[in-house]
Amino acid sequence: MTEPPRPPGSGDPGDYPPSAPYGSSADEPPTAPLSGAPGVGGYPPPGGYPPPGGYPPPGDYPPPTGDQPPPGGYPPPGSQPPPGGFSPGGYPPGGAYPPGGGYPTGGAYPGPTGGYPTNDDKTWALIAHFGGPLGVVVGGSLLGWVAPLIALMAKGPQSPTVRAHAVAALNFQLTWVAALLVSFVLAVVTCGVLFFIPMLVALVPIIFGIIGGIKANEGTLYRYPMTYNFVK
Repeated sequence: MTEPPRPPGSGDPGDYPPSAPYGSSADEPPTAPLSGAPGVGGYPPPGGYPPPGGYPPPGDYPPPTGDQPPPGGYPPPGSQPPPGGFSPGGYPPGGAYPPGGGYPTGGAYPGPTGGYPTNDDKTWALIAHFGGPLGVVVGGSLLGWVAPLIALMAKGPQSPTVRAHAVAALNFQLTWVAALLVSFVLAVVTCGVLFFIPMLVALVPIIFGIIGGIKANEGTLYRYPMTYNFVK
């Protein structure tokens, strides 16, 4: 004998899940989920998703404190070196490099002609210095002053550089000519006991004259030692 059909909502054990939500009748429409409750499928409602751009939301960033890098990266505009520092290309400003291609001023380094205005000036300066020892060896011990005097008279009036070199060499040679004459007198007075004194005195203008010529070739005015200034 068959069981008569049950009326709707009578709690048929095999009717799971019920066709209508719990607590509502079949004729009532399904109620919408409350705010904050999971939506369809258990996902959060549209308002619960993170805002575009990720975390934190735009309003939650800490306010600027002054230690963040400014726009454009480091260094900030106010931290560049002052006008006296390095230029934008990384090179020192115009006045930081030594003038004249890196050589110091004041004639410390020889110029294109070895520290002389012209090559002619250099030639006459070398004649003044090397001519003294040459005159002592070739022309006699008393003729070392001839070459510096010739350089002084020939080129000295036109070139202050040659005049300075010629005057220095001439004063030195004249000083040691006088010393050589004194040594001859001592050798004669002592009846030849001090015969070696004139030979030693004659070597001094030769040695220092060569040194003066080497310095002049390098562009340096050599200051002779043990010299009396006969010529100003």
